[in-house]
Amino acid sequence: MPKLILCRHGQSEWNAKNLFTGWADVDLSEQGKQEAITSGQKLKRQEIEIDIVYTSLLKRAINTTYYLLEQSDQLYIPVVKSWRLNERHYGGLQGLNKDDARKQYGEQQVHLWRRSYDVKPPEQNSKQWQSYLEDRKYAHLDRRVMPEGESLKDTLDRVIPYWSDQVSQQLLANKTVLVSAHGNSLRALIMFLENVSPEDIVGYEIKTGAPLIYDLKEDLTVIDKYYL
Repeated sequence: MPKLILCRHGQSEWNAKNLFTGWADVDLSEQGKQEAITSGQKLKRQEIEIDIVYTSLLKRAINTTYYLLEQSDQLYIPVVKSWRLNERHYGGLQGLNKDDARKQYGEQQVHLWRRSYDVKPPEQNSKQWQSYLEDRKYAHLDRRVMPEGESLKDTLDRVIPYWSDQVSQQLLANKTVLVSAHGNSLRALIMFLENVSPEDIVGYEIKTGAPLIYDLKEDLTVIDKYYL
């Protein structure tokens, strides 16, 4: 039986400061590290053996992966990194305190940016864009595919092809796969896996640093799901 484990990274430093993060490459907070360590210990107690891991290019997800594998004695497992599993790009909101954003743009507009399915945030400024272009992590990408700001729909549009071409192929081979990623990239996957509507997915919350287990049929339809 194929098994899929989805894990949102532990609390990040910017989560703790209530800042919009997106593609900003911030690390885990101390709480986030402990969340990941505890989850790795749970995987070990449950004797869950992982075959392959997929994660993003952002250190909070990569380090969550490291703690999960270290604590479950599975550091030898192959880890594949892709920008397609990055968090939703929050454009010009990145680095801005969420309370300050509400004062600047209004409560309704910020809520629309955060919780709607297909509304993009404001694009980043020229300084942010230039720093982004110079980031070595993205040197391999065609600049035409690099987002300046994404809706959840945009995030889904880049995540699902990666699921189809890479992740699902391992599951179809009856492997146990861990996807260690972010709130919105995982919401996109869940939307696809569970056939959740755009109206319902906007209210879907995923716990930080807590493995969400999916038991799947051979055709990858969901039998059961549960948090460790």
